Amino acid sequence: MSTLLRAAIALALLPAAPAFANTAPEPVEAEEALVRLDRINVFGSREEVEKTAGSAHYIDKKTLEHFNYRDVNRVLRQVPGVYIVEEEGFGLRPNIGIRGSGTDRNNRITVMEDGVLIAPAPYAAPAAYYFPTMARMSGLEIKKGAASVQAGPRTTGGALNLISTAIPTETAGELDLAMGGHGTLLGHAWAGTQGENFGGLVEAVRQESDGFKRVDGGGDSGFVLDDAVAKLRWNTSPSASRYQQLDLKVGYNTQDSDETYLGLTEADYAADPFRRYAGSRLDNIQTRQSLVELRHLVELSDNIDLSTVAYRTEFSRNWYKLNDVQGVSISSILDDPATYADQYAWITGANSPANALRLRNNKRSYYAQGIQGVLGIGFATGEASHDLEIGLRVHRDQEDRYQDDDRYQMAGGELVLTSDGAPGTQENRVGDAEAVSLYLQDTIEWGRWVLSPGVRYERIDLARTNYSTATGLRDVVLSRDESGVDALIPGFGATFLASDDLVVFASLHRGFNPPGPGSNADPEESVNLEFGLRYGRDGLAAELVGFVNDYSNLVGTCTASTGGNCNIGDQYDGGDARVQGIEASLSYDFGADGPVSVPVRLGYTFTNAEFRSSFSSSFGEWGDVVSGDEVPYLPEHLLHASLGAQGEHWRLDLAGNYIGEMRTQAGQGAVPADEHIKAVVLWELALGYQVNAQFEFYGRVENLFDKDYVTARRPAGLRPGLPRTAVLGVRYTF
Repeated sequence: MSTLLRAAIALALLPAAPAFANTAPEPVEAEEALVRLDRINVFGSREEVEKTAGSAHYIDKKTLEHFNYRDVNRVLRQVPGVYIVEEEGFGLRPNIGIRGSGTDRNNRITVMEDGVLIAPAPYAAPAAYYFPTMARMSGLEIKKGAASVQAGPRTTGGALNLISTAIPTETAGELDLAMGGHGTLLGHAWAGTQGENFGGLVEAVRQESDGFKRVDGGGDSGFVLDDAVAKLRWNTSPSASRYQQLDLKVGYNTQDSDETYLGLTEADYAADPFRRYAGSRLDNIQTRQSLVELRHLVELSDNIDLSTVAYRTEFSRNWYKLNDVQGVSISSILDDPATYADQYAWITGANSPANALRLRNNKRSYYAQGIQGVLGIGFATGEASHDLEIGLRVHRDQEDRYQDDDRYQMAGGELVLTSDGAPGTQENRVGDAEAVSLYLQDTIEWGRWVLSPGVRYERIDLARTNYSTATGLRDVVLSRDESGVDALIPGFGATFLASDDLVVFASLHRGFNPPGPGSNADPEESVNLEFGLRYGRDGLAAELVGFVNDYSNLVGTCTASTGGNCNIGDQYDGGDARVQGIEASLSYDFGADGPVSVPVRLGYTFTNAEFRSSFSSSFGEWGDVVSGDEVPYLPEHLLHASLGAQGEHWRLDLAGNYIGEMRTQAGQGAVPADEHIKAVVLWELALGYQVNAQFEFYGRVENLFDKDYVTARRPAGLRPGLPRTAVLGVRYTF
């Protein structure tokens, strides 16, 4: 790599995201071949993130430990262009969007762990309820713009890659124990070693909380999460003429969460935002996830390397929760408690007729499996040097819905079972997806230019088989819908080193989001453009990016979490839409040359998102849309600001997040009160004291000023954010 390109990358690193400008990548040692070679782990290192096409951000382990977040929502609030809708306050089921792609269950972005698709069924059902445990992650990588073409299949908004704890280069480990408000407990431990040819790591996480909501008449609202991962490695000598490495990774995750979709009416939220109705007392979700990955790396020559991984994940869940009352959806009841006065009275504890309340066993199981590989080839043509990547993924996944309903009576404030449904009598269907994808991307260094042309091809075959719900058996097929989609997804990025201090970059790519099994909607397609500047000099780092995502067809997907009266799994064409905005970041350390570091960081996102066609839709968040209506659940303004002070053994940081007002249904002009989420400013405080090289005490306070705020009005009623929560912990490393 030339001196010029190294300078461009170094400058790009400075303002990648305002909260990360004070961290630097660790030097890559010869033994760390995984970082050096593994192209499956799409971005690989902080340096690789920043030299690729489009905007990119890297959050390293040191930054994660600064605030000691265990909630991915709070981590990602620092990154411009990323939108979060909280759900239960702990980040167990995040709703993440990038550049206006949508914020329901991450189903409009590509989510990976160590470069491998991690949703339970990434093609057939990307909105499923699983997200990797944040406590065991050592880094996060976010790509936007043309950079997302490399990951696929969803390229509209971007890609999020979570990096798990790596096998250390020598014997090392960590023990992290914390406790805090609402009965919050965390235990996290890992230990690993690396010899000349063999290495390994074991890691475990235990998280639990009593929850912060109060159930009428008593009941649980917390969760327990257990996660364990083991890694084994064999490798040749790092100096071998043809280096090879074989990694095995296995993991197991369980969760038991007493969570509900039942929110509150306007009046009840005003009286007590943390109340939960008696009708939700039995609501509970239990999940189980397992994964196995076998990864191989080989350096075929000085200029050619190959990374390959075979993977399989299995996930099962049952969210047992209140679905409706005498056929009236819980969202309709809470939207209009006067009209549905009887139903409202019953969910709040009044005696009801038999069979009045229906609770659904949302039983679903998933698997995903495949093999993917990336061949890297370095070569030169004249004065230009090339780093060509050729990637192939062969993938299959499935969602199996086998659900039933139970009926209850509310009697004396207690739910009494009156009818037990037979398995498979409410929903009995299987969705399958098979995909073959190929991508080529060339990073070309030519003088002051770095050019990144690329193209991705996706071939996806989808099928949905509907079985009879009369008996719940799988011997009668009612229907089978089969479809296929081909997509060619080009992208191009260019970076120009204007001076030693200034980098200019731009990218253009096609946005693509495939339909689901049985969908009648067209694929989501868009043309996405970005243009940006990065400046860095004397400790000052700044970035300014403008972006436009121009949709020819915006697609909405009905899920249980969107609410409304649509059919779960159905998709809806939204026609033309445009999302455009500005992302800006600024950082400076006022004490860079003194005994106390005083870093200041700012990150801002402006977004304008509107439909450009008129239509009527059964999708609850859209309804009757008129051209010019704003897209729901997208705040116009987001701002993150932090001020810190750090000495030799201590640190103190104060951070604030402004989340602008949002409308919850498409519209324009004044926002109706029942479709409005107010703007909010949330403050967080973090501190730490390094006793010695091994021991650190830390603490944090989330929602410092105990602000009551609404996170969403979906799927049913108002949902509160996390109240003030203090956490104290100790970390021991060796």
